[in-house]
Amino acid sequence: MKLELSRVVQGGYRLGVLREIGRASTSSLEVPGCLLYTRCGTVPHLTQDTLHTLSPLPSVTQLTLSTVAEHQEVLEEYKDGFKKFAGLHDTVLYCSLHDPLTPRPAGHVTNKTVSVWGSGGRIELTVGRFMALQKALRPDLYQSMADGETWQGDATSRKRLRKSVDRTLAHLDECLLIHQQTAELQGAEVLGVVEGGDSLEERLRSARETAKRPVGGFCLDGFQTGSMDGPLRTQLISAVAVELPEDKPRLLQGVGRPDEVVACVEAGVDLFESFFPFQVTERGCALTFDLDLSLDPERAGITPSTPVLELELGEELDETWQPERGRDAELEDGAETMTPFEMDLKDTKYRGDFRPLVEGCGCYCCTNHQRAYLHHLLVTNELLAGVLLMLHNTAQYTAFFRALRAALANDQLELFKTRVLRIKRVV
Repeated sequence: MKLELSRVVQGGYRLGVLREIGRASTSSLEVPGCLLYTRCGTVPHLTQDTLHTLSPLPSVTQLTLSTVAEHQEVLEEYKDGFKKFAGLHDTVLYCSLHDPLTPRPAGHVTNKTVSVWGSGGRIELTVGRFMALQKALRPDLYQSMADGETWQGDATSRKRLRKSVDRTLAHLDECLLIHQQTAELQGAEVLGVVEGGDSLEERLRSARETAKRPVGGFCLDGFQTGSMDGPLRTQLISAVAVELPEDKPRLLQGVGRPDEVVACVEAGVDLFESFFPFQVTERGCALTFDLDLSLDPERAGITPSTPVLELELGEELDETWQPERGRDAELEDGAETMTPFEMDLKDTKYRGDFRPLVEGCGCYCCTNHQRAYLHHLLVTNELLAGVLLMLHNTAQYTAFFRALRAALANDQLELFKTRVLRIKRVV
């Protein structure tokens, strides 16, 4: 696996291509970019045939260990790895430890074990069992076992953060030793995990020590949305990035909101998990990006009446702010609040709206259906609503990353933030 960078801004974003990914070394992935989020190997709401109406898709599929750990005996008996088991033929398989959307109760780690939560409840993993699962899954890339309970903010003591880093490094050394001795994992890459919570000292120590190990890349953990303030997150990521080798990718876990993605890209992150489209779909919403930066502001839909949030330099987007196309409302069952990048299709104003979700979007949903039809499916609780929305939201999210890369390549990042994120910074 080789990261070829075409552009690097000192202390900032990186643009390039991750080549020779996977055991066959035939796949590539442009960075900054995202993985393909799945649950037990399947994109929520979609079959493989339905999914592949979208093109291009990310070349790396994310599988979370928490969704398959309870099936270890079946996979060991099958013997041919998870890709063949799940029918994932033309993709690179990356295995992470936790599902970013599954709650993780605190207090279930020890010096020798971590816990994951599947459909059957808590599963305790030693390094031996963790690596036995990797042997059965045969991924192309996987993150090492880590003590990631560093997201509790002020409630996490400095001593606990030090212990988290120490345990994670010890787990990594054990994982690498077993990896080298396991024939089924030859050709696979291990990603080392950087922990340390909100402590700059521990973050730097974790990054420096992990970078000394023979890892293929790095997972930045503990920065999940809601775990710390945005400015602190970008400050820590920027500091960590300086300590990591330039030629290895950095994957950030638990961050998916477009405005947060851009801030983290500017801090030096290469790859993201793509769970955000599923979150939006579950809210009954559709992503509505304006991704054409070639148009003048009036033709692109930005007029004096269009809400544009003005921020002082370094200030973060207020999550309560909403443009006219969405409403600021708490959703049922503790779901996250709508973001400024989506429309709520359950709103009655869409009952007679016969436009596509996004003009010019080439997904199956936008080329065949209207907002009014999606509204009807949602209010009648039809399963097809989730299918069509997931298709559209996945298409929009991957297009967002393509547009971001184009903006970086053409020195249009500020225009991208104004046009796509509707943010205007005041220096």
